[in-house]
Formats: sequence, structure tokens, C-alpha cells
Amino acid sequence: MSTQTIIRRITPEETLPLRHSVLWPDKSLDYVKLPEDDFGDHYGVFIDGVSAPAAVISVFYETFPQPENSAPNEVSPVVPALRFRKFACDPAHQGKGLGTKLLLHVFNDAQKFGAIWCDARLSSAGWYEREAIGMSRFREIFLKEGIEYVRMKKTFIPLSNAEGDRASDPGPVS
Repeated sequence: MSTQTIIRRITPEETLPLRHSVLWPDKSLDYVKLPEDDFGDHYGVFIDGVSAPAAVISVFYETFPQPENSAPNEVSPVVPALRFRKFACDPAHQGKGLGTKLLLHVFNDAQKFGAIWCDARLSSAGWYEREAIGMSRFREIFLKEGIEYVRMKKTFIPLSNAEGDRASDPGPVS
């Protein structure tokens, strides 16, 4: 008998316990709150019979970052995108595909924007690069609170041009 799961929108407050316990357990609960939480979409994966989400993610409309090597007066194209933040899966449920299922749900929404990106812990970059996810690294590694991070991205062929190929990555966004 397989476990039934459902993905649904949740409030920012419903993301906080898992964000805190997985991402920054040594910090205060306030540390995992984002000033823009009220302006994002938040999702959780729920397992039948469990009231707390097994995985959470927060998504924001945020244009794709400009290239680092842009000249000061150079105008780069603004690329509409979604950015996900505070993606966390309960360690008791990791390795069961719940995080993948949740992220692919968000990718489905991101297709209409053309790109999605995040700042990922370097220790998780390989997971994001797996074939099922298909994200790629861009920019240099940076530190946050002593932890190495790298930017990850995925671009999509616009749905109007995709002819059924809904999630391919044509290469870097410029």
C-alpha cells in the first residue's frame, strides 16, 4: 500500500517550523522569516494522516539576476523568472521523492515565466543537477553564515513554442 501525498498552498507561517528545523536549527525562528513572505506563494507536501507538511517551498516573482560581468552602464535584458527559497524536506521523509515532486510542481508554474532560480547550498547542488531536476550552476560560490552557496537555474521553452516539450533547458539565460 503506497502513501498518498498532496501538494497544496499554505501560509508563510505553516512553512516556518520545517524551515527552521531543517535549514537553520541553530538560529532563532525569526531568522527563517523573509520580509517578502507575504508576497510569495508557499507550498507544502502533505502525507495522508499527517497535519504538518513533509516538505515546504516558497516561491517569489523575481527577475533573473543580471550577469556579473556586465559593464556598469550596460543594459541587460530583464528576464522574468520565479525564485524559490527556503526549500526544506523533513529528514524523516528525505529520499522518498517528496522534494522532487514539490519542486517539479513549482517548475510547472515557472514555465510561463521562462526561468526559475535559487541560491542553493553547495552541498545540495548535485541534487539540483540530477536529471529529474535538471538545474545548472551559474555564478561563483559565495558564503552565507559560513555555508557555501551557489546559484542554480533552469530555463524553459515558452509553452507557446514547446510543442509538447515542456521542461527542456536550452542553455544559459543571457
